[in-house]
Amino acid sequence: MSDATTRADSAAPTMDFHPQPKGGAPKPWAFPAPERSQLDNGLTLLTSHRPGQQVVAVEVNLLAPLEAEPEGLDGIATIMARALSEGTDKHSAEEFAAELERCGATLDAHADHPGVRVSLEVPASRLPRALGLLADALRAPAFPDSEIERLVRNRLDEIPHELANPARRAAMALSKELFPATSRMSRPRQGTEETVTRIDAAAVRAFYDAHVRPATATAVVVGDFTGVDLQVALDDTLGAWRGSTAEPLKPSAITADDTGRVVIVDRPGAVQTQLLIGRIGADRHDRVWPAQVLGTYCLGGTLTSRLDRVLREEKGYTYGVRAFGQVLRSSADGSGAAMLAISGSVDTASTGPALQDLWQVLRTLAAEGLTDAERDVAVQNLVGVAPLKYETAAAVAGTLADQVEQHLPDDFQAQLYARLAQTGTVEATAAAVSAFPVDRLVTVLVGDAAQIAGPVKELGIGKVTVVSG
Repeated sequence: MSDATTRADSAAPTMDFHPQPKGGAPKPWAFPAPERSQLDNGLTLLTSHRPGQQVVAVEVNLLAPLEAEPEGLDGIATIMARALSEGTDKHSAEEFAAELERCGATLDAHADHPGVRVSLEVPASRLPRALGLLADALRAPAFPDSEIERLVRNRLDEIPHELANPARRAAMALSKELFPATSRMSRPRQGTEETVTRIDAAAVRAFYDAHVRPATATAVVVGDFTGVDLQVALDDTLGAWRGSTAEPLKPSAITADDTGRVVIVDRPGAVQTQLLIGRIGADRHDRVWPAQVLGTYCLGGTLTSRLDRVLREEKGYTYGVRAFGQVLRSSADGSGAAMLAISGSVDTASTGPALQDLWQVLRTLAAEGLTDAERDVAVQNLVGVAPLKYETAAAVAGTLADQVEQHLPDDFQAQLYARLAQTGTVEATAAAVSAFPVDRLVTVLVGDAAQIAGPVKELGIGKVTVVSG
């Protein structure tokens, strides 16, 4: 072996290292402010140009609340919402679906207590064509007998599955317990087997004629409008929709009974117990809302929350327990409310001990309060990651539509983040304690009553009633 070869083999390899990338200065971010306008037919418009968002999202709020459903026809709003895309005066159901597919668009609709929401997503280049289809669905839905009958059958097929689902069954039981029997909120949102069976095309048409019109509707459009004359597209499509100018139904006040008590929905042989603990409280119009959001998040909003730390990490009762606030219906006149709840599931044998420890978490919260560290983590999680939450046009459009539905100002979400960041630990603690008072909670347990009723009665958290599952 030559000396040259030996020197080459023994030479240490060299590498050129490029400078490590460094993060730039953070850019200021705020929730997008929409532009508000109105079409000649009375339809309110909120638009937000989002450069780079090539999939445009459209949300249409129709003021057809569940409370407006005729007596004995619970679920008709859901059937109507699903039927909007089942044919128009221009296309059959099959043709309408094919036209949506040619646009690369998706169209969905659902009904809830505030009203019906129709959602469209479509590539920006095909927005005018898709808006035309959306306008046809709103302006002149066909509601053919055969399609309504099919949708009714589909809904009837869903009901047994929902009743078999412990989480859904718990939600139904909690609503029935909290609200008076005369309130629409006490009954399943999408109707029961008895009420859905009565729905036909004539009833759906009558409900549509009574409540769906542009003068009481709002359309939210978010995305990149570059190269699209949005105003012309809207005038030519949604602007052609006509309807009455009658005043909408005025919502009734929400009342509830949150006297502390326990309802066990009996599922003999169940190996797990589904927990749902709740009451109603302040909605987003209340000044306490930011503190309530922050305090509830500290209590059970994430894997590091108090409930998870005790029930999951320390005791191993569950895979996770969550506390949350969900707006049921909101109104500027103060007639709105939010559902404040704690949900999760535990193994049957641990039901009593898990509830005992859960109540102890609530009592400790009231006695000792949250820590500054808990508050800081919650703010970072809620405010710090907000830009990621709203990366898509659909996320922005959905939130703007929620604001419209809840009669909130257009800058509510932007102001909420500022208020969350300013909320202190003491305020968050007070709001969480007020939201979940230990003696004013309705507890629903879906599980084996023979095994769990005794231990739960011993806890003394309220009268225990067992109902059939």
